[in-house]
Amino acid sequence: MTPLAGFTRSTIAVTGTDIAVAVAGTGPPLLLLHGFPQTMAMWHRVAPVLAEHFTVVCADLRGYGASGRPDAGDDHAGYSKRAMAQDQVELMSALGFDRFAVAGHDRGGRVVRRMCLDHPDRVSAAAVLDIVPTATVFATTDQALATAYYHWFFLIQPDGLPERMIGADPRWWLRETLRRWAAPGFAFDPAALADYEQAFDDPATIHAQCEDYRAAATIDLAHDAADAGSRIGCPLLVLWGRHGAMERIYDVLGTWTDQGVDVRGRALDAGHFLAEEAAEQTARELLGLL
Repeated sequence: MTPLAGFTRSTIAVTGTDIAVAVAGTGPPLLLLHGFPQTMAMWHRVAPVLAEHFTVVCADLRGYGASGRPDAGDDHAGYSKRAMAQDQVELMSALGFDRFAVAGHDRGGRVVRRMCLDHPDRVSAAAVLDIVPTATVFATTDQALATAYYHWFFLIQPDGLPERMIGADPRWWLRETLRRWAAPGFAFDPAALADYEQAFDDPATIHAQCEDYRAAATIDLAHDAADAGSRIGCPLLVLWGRHGAMERIYDVLGTWTDQGVDVRGRALDAGHFLAEEAAEQTARELLGLL
């Protein structure tokens, strides 16, 4: 079965690229953003539940899934979270939504944070899933973090090193990454996994996603430093996996308390992939926020 069956799919042009989108439901708008190394298909268990109450918009980030893969530029600005957030704000405008709620997992959560800071008048409520702020990760890196999040430091290497190494067997690398980050024994939906694999077969996808991480280690940090002290004004929900690296290494909620004025959250019974491993809990928490 195709992930997000029953959703209407289209591609919408935004500044500098095209964004793939799937929409279903009626009611207040809710934007769902995926993370690495996935696509919008990661919401296949949660989005239909939410679409009973909201107009649910699932989108592929630039560089991922069926969205465009624009040039990064020498400073990686093409994959900054500022550029990615701008994509999604323009997407929602094109769909007729001037104000909306948004939830993002992993890289999508980093886009959500930047969106809340850059476009506070557009976001009514926000959720970030299984992350701590990017600047916090780099500022607190120790042996435990570097071991668990080795990919942060691998993917930012220059001159095509990670692209070539991953490209030697991209489907194995994808599957192994998913296995390592999920709770032991979890099996991904075959149709969703096939969607991730299809996107990852394209060398341009691998390069774009490396650029996403290179941006996080450079221009995103500069943007964060310029916004030091700024706080997210809308209600912010923080969810994370009880069996994941963030739970082991951080006081996850504590890393977000000074990021917003109304912050709440808790751990769910999952590894990294909350929307797939703990779909009912994730949907319930999002409904509670909204």
